[in-house]
Amino acid sequence: MSSYRINALTTWAAQQNGLSKADISLSSAVGDASFRRYFRLTLPDGSTQVLMDAPPEQEDSQPFVSIAKRWHSAGLPVPQVHAANLAEGFLLLDDLGNTPLQDLFTDDATTQAYHSQALLLIAKLQNRANSALLPAYDTALLARELDLFPQWCLSTWLAIPPPESWQAVREQLIQHALAQPVVSVHRDFDAMNLMVHQQRLYMIDFQDAVAGPLSYDLISLLRGRYCRFTGEQFASFVDEFYHQARRDGRLSSSVDSALFLTQCHAMAAQRSLKVLGIFCRLTLRDQKSGYLERLPHFLDHLEDSLLALPEQAAFAHWVNTTLRPAIIQRLAEAH
Repeated sequence: MSSYRINALTTWAAQQNGLSKADISLSSAVGDASFRRYFRLTLPDGSTQVLMDAPPEQEDSQPFVSIAKRWHSAGLPVPQVHAANLAEGFLLLDDLGNTPLQDLFTDDATTQAYHSQALLLIAKLQNRANSALLPAYDTALLARELDLFPQWCLSTWLAIPPPESWQAVREQLIQHALAQPVVSVHRDFDAMNLMVHQQRLYMIDFQDAVAGPLSYDLISLLRGRYCRFTGEQFASFVDEFYHQARRDGRLSSSVDSALFLTQCHAMAAQRSLKVLGIFCRLTLRDQKSGYLERLPHFLDHLEDSLLALPEQAAFAHWVNTTLRPAIIQRLAEAH
């Protein structure tokens, strides 16, 4: 980040608080996979705020601001936007501390309890946030996401073709997603985007929210970066979510628990394939480090999901006998 931009950010933050630059201090908080950067602002009384720096030529902060205001008004736990300069890409937000949810996954019982708490937060999001105000997670978007896998993982990184079964797999996963009720979808409801502040879960990084499948955020949570649940654990969480959704009307009685579990496995396969593509793109196009090392974890997620989808047996066989060896070999060559 240039000294000019740091200076402009500091000057703006001081002005928003009616202070001079000498009265405040700025320290780096955390970055993320995008071009956004975060800083902690300490005020003279010791209180803190978070500054988001999102260069407007690379990041459009308008969706974040609009969604944050709507969701905050709906009583959802998100950081309040205290000030925004969209022309410069500066935002002043609540400070939610330094504890993302994954830091509290210390043992099985605690991990399970926090996942159940997160399921209730998904329910709150789906019940309170108006999905009609969000972009549609439609066929075109689902297809673009799936196409990241053959484009960036297979062609660009591994230099191998997709299997003959790919087009059928792509179609079937899209149809499973579109068959579900449409709700507000955070779209990256992973533990890293849930902050634990005063014993409450808060959502961050929701600027890509869409109106889409009921199971998507559930899958982001259960098939995320930090845990790999057994088939039984996964099914238990899905069942817990299913009964919550049936009770409060998000899911009709026409969808039984077995069908919903199948839809969840299909959604998990879609998301794992998307992530394999995105992580390769982050590495190759955006020069981000640390993402290729995570590919085997999402490959495990993909295989876990495909095991539960008998119609994808041919694709599952290709994943096990062709894709996995190719990824392992490529990772070994990189070291």
